[in-house]
Amino acid sequence: MIAPKRILVPTDFSEFSDDALEVAYDIAKQYQAKIYLLHVIETIQQCAVDYCLEEQTVDELEKQILASSEKMMKEQIEKVVKSKDVEIITDIRKGTAHREILKEEQSRNIDLVVISSHGKTGFLGHLLGSVAEKITREAKCPVVLVRKK
Repeated sequence: MIAPKRILVPTDFSEFSDDALEVAYDIAKQYQAKIYLLHVIETIQQCAVDYCLEEQTVDELEKQILASSEKMMKEQIEKVVKSKDVEIITDIRKGTAHREILKEEQSRNIDLVVISSHGKTGFLGHLLGSVAEKITREAKCPVVLVRKK
C-alpha cells in the first residue's frame, strides 16, 4: 500500500478535473499529503499557413491566458476543497500538457498522480491520444485515473 506525501493533480478546469481534485483531496487528508495542482497552457502558434501574429499580440494573449488560468485555479480550489487542512501548491506551466505534467512529476518527486479520464479534448483527443493515457503510460509513480461521475 502506498502512502503518498506529494500528489500531482493536473487540471483543465473541467468538471472532470474537479472530480480528480476531490479524490486527491480525500487521499491527501488521509495521508497528510500535499497536493500540487497543475495547469498547462498550450503554446500559442505565432504563425499558421501564410499568416503570422505579431510577437506583441502573442505576448499579450499569453498574459491574458495566464491571468485567467490563475483566477480559474483559485475558483476551482474554492469550489472543490471545503477546508484548509490540506496544503495545495499551484503551478501553471506553458507547453505540451503531457510533457509538462511528466516534468512536474519528476521535479517535485511526486508519489501519486490523480488525473481525470476525460477533459475538454472531445473527439479530437480520442484520435490523437488523450493526456491521461500518456500520463498513465509514462509516469514513474502510480496514477489514479478518475472516471467521470
